[in-house]
Amino acid sequence: MKNKIILFISGLLLISCSIKKENAVFVNPTESLKVEFNLTVNKTPFYKVFYENNLVIDSSHLGIIMEHANFYDEMSIVKISEPILVEDSYSMLHGKQKNIDYKANQYTVHLKNKQGELMDIIFNLSDDGLAFRYEFPETSKDLKKIIEEKTTYNFTENAKAWLQPMSKAKTGWKETNPSYEENYAMGVPVNTKPEIGEGWVYPALFNSNDTWILVSETGLHSNYSGTRLVYNETLGGMQVAFPQKEEVLDEGALNPESKFPWITPWRIVTVGSLKTITESTLGTDLADKAIAMDTSFIKSGLASWSWVLLKDDFTNYETSMKFIDYAASMNWEYCLIDADWDVKIGYDKMKEMADYAKSKQVKLLVWYNSSGNWNSTVYTPKSKLLTHSDREAEFAKLHEMGIAGLKIDFFGGDGQSMINYYHDILKDAATHKLMINFHGATLPRGWHRTYPNLMTVEAVKGQEFITFFQETADLQPSHCAMLPFARNVFDPMDFTPMVLDSIPTITRRTTPAFELALPVLFLSGIQHIAEIPEGMAKQPKYVVDYLKDIPTNWDEAKFIDGYPGKFMVMARKKDNTWHIVGINGEKSTKEIEIDLTFVSGKNGMLISEDEKGFKLDNIISSTNKKLIVKMKPFGGFVAKF
Repeated sequence: MKNKIILFISGLLLISCSIKKENAVFVNPTESLKVEFNLTVNKTPFYKVFYENNLVIDSSHLGIIMEHANFYDEMSIVKISEPILVEDSYSMLHGKQKNIDYKANQYTVHLKNKQGELMDIIFNLSDDGLAFRYEFPETSKDLKKIIEEKTTYNFTENAKAWLQPMSKAKTGWKETNPSYEENYAMGVPVNTKPEIGEGWVYPALFNSNDTWILVSETGLHSNYSGTRLVYNETLGGMQVAFPQKEEVLDEGALNPESKFPWITPWRIVTVGSLKTITESTLGTDLADKAIAMDTSFIKSGLASWSWVLLKDDFTNYETSMKFIDYAASMNWEYCLIDADWDVKIGYDKMKEMADYAKSKQVKLLVWYNSSGNWNSTVYTPKSKLLTHSDREAEFAKLHEMGIAGLKIDFFGGDGQSMINYYHDILKDAATHKLMINFHGATLPRGWHRTYPNLMTVEAVKGQEFITFFQETADLQPSHCAMLPFARNVFDPMDFTPMVLDSIPTITRRTTPAFELALPVLFLSGIQHIAEIPEGMAKQPKYVVDYLKDIPTNWDEAKFIDGYPGKFMVMARKKDNTWHIVGINGEKSTKEIEIDLTFVSGKNGMLISEDEKGFKLDNIISSTNKKLIVKMKPFGGFVAKF
């Protein structure tokens, strides 16, 4: 009888162990955000996200499948750590905010798979969102390869999405895709199928139960590939997906591979209002800290640039000298010389120009072609950056010439070998005190914190597309009103903004005041201005004077009002001066009321427009507690206090 009782009790214990335990609950410091974590009946890790007690992300799977092991189902929880408070304070040399404090509650879920191999999932919950990543804490001598990442985001049934499609690799002009250069689908169901069929790029914006959610990744190391989102019908949510097979450097790695221990990039999810989204710094908060390097040569600022409106024929010595003088007259720090300069100008003449520019307190930036054999582009200098020894020789030469930085174009995608190439370029450039602008490239994912010499990255359908295609120009107003809510929230963006006068062969849809707002609205460590000297000469003196003092290293950002793809009003502060700018992405007049209490005691000026063009008004904030601005259809304004 005693043995039967023991067996009965043991059976009860086994049954109780098979019953699902209560969800583990993780909260942020203010308890506005809550994550529930557990295992499914198949022992797959999953989570839910609640904001202000409302469900915003429903049950979503987590896990990794490797060649040698399954870390997705048949998992078991070893333990869940007590929360620890993680804090960080850091400074950025350019971007939306100079001095940043980060605070989050960190929870670690320790798991093991059926074979007893360990995987941790680390959750950070801060006041503006959550982040999580996978860690494999054991040690291996051989490379481990990931086949699939099972991370999903399963939004509520009524959710809508604002998404940029991923392009098909090795398509487009000279097979230069993907470069994150597509138009957004706005306000669509989450399960919408992209026409291109390759999923969606980061950052991806969602609205779920009246809460805004921005999904992206950061902390992308050289031992992981960039990822994207693909809707998984079976799982009922957006799944993290790896690149297309063509997205590699030569025959290098596509999917992630590394020895253990191994930590994946952070999956970051900003949650709250549009103010929360646009003011968030989560993309740099979780990025790797800055490498040890001399940063004395790094200075953000504006640049003149001939190519965007004048194209290939004007990349020559005479035009370049003219644009150096133009930059000097505008008090801009840089002048960019574009493709084929090595042939049309030459290294010796470029050295002469760099010396001349220095005498005018202007520095030169020069264009390079990144590619080896992954596309068929012919612009030069080409294939001079492919190896460490190549870069050492070229970078040393440029530094000796007095060149300040490089714009490097035509990258080949997000495979791990290509991501490693980006890291190698940035590290070698830092050694030679060169600033970097990646063009035709991937989203930088917080790299400008890790490598302060990374000033900007294109990864956007920007001004150059507007100069080529009327269809792109027609979509520009709504497209520009979308970018501050997604692409440009965390990472610098080289849109190359602002044409005040005209674009050859293109009918511009935006007004001059819309264009004038863009250099402040868009964040870029070096802001390359599209307008040429002839167009600038037609502008009122107060507009020209305003453009002589546009910061790019902001101290603070403040969301005023806006809606993705419709309009945006943003305030940015540098030292003791506030800039407030707005754009209207819709074909109807929009009236905006701005509470001026945050600039109390400061007098300012407003540049808007009427039927005659630009107009200037003085604003006395002590008597004008509110500023009412009317934006014309596809119009805008700028104000400075």
